[in-house]
Amino acid sequence: MHTLFLQGLILGLSIAAPVGPIGILCIRRTLTQGQWVGLLSGLGAATADGIYGGIAAFGLTAVSQFLVDQATWLTAVGGVFLIYLGIKTGLSRPAEAVVNPSVHGWLGAYGSTLFLTLTNPATIVSFVAIFAGLGLAAQANAYGAAMVLVLGVFLGSALWWLLLSWSVNLFRAVMPPARLRWLNRGAGLVLIAFGVIALSLRG
Repeated sequence: MHTLFLQGLILGLSIAAPVGPIGILCIRRTLTQGQWVGLLSGLGAATADGIYGGIAAFGLTAVSQFLVDQATWLTAVGGVFLIYLGIKTGLSRPAEAVVNPSVHGWLGAYGSTLFLTLTNPATIVSFVAIFAGLGLAAQANAYGAAMVLVLGVFLGSALWWLLLSWSVNLFRAVMPPARLRWLNRGAGLVLIAFGVIALSLRG
């Protein structure tokens, strides 16, 4: 069980670590809205990783195949949402000081990244391929073992987002509003680019 948990932890950490649109959102939100909003943005992605990890670990092939079959429109929806977030980010004005967000803001930060990760069918394909390649699916043939593995995946992903938001937050105090304005524009352009790429690659 301990080995399976450690494997899940490493897997969750390695899947979350590459910088992509979620990483850009986490960094930008940490700098402009504080560490908690950045962390919640990452936890939305970690939750989606846990869900897809669970589908792979429990051998829910019918669910996996359904998601793969719907890859075209899921990718299109995710691409459009990325473009929307990119435009919204690029046009937003940085506040002079970080204001504690409302519950609605926290839920929005969490929900947006959860939605973005769930609309990326490549995530479930990656989990299924990695589980099969490493023999993790065979090790997790019991429900208890599968739950331990999924917990490890979630915590590994969450650990990465905690480390990222914490480290980025260290630079927030020395970021003047002028730089934050350029950060918003740069992050917006990157998100739009990710969205355009997703739309161009669909199907």
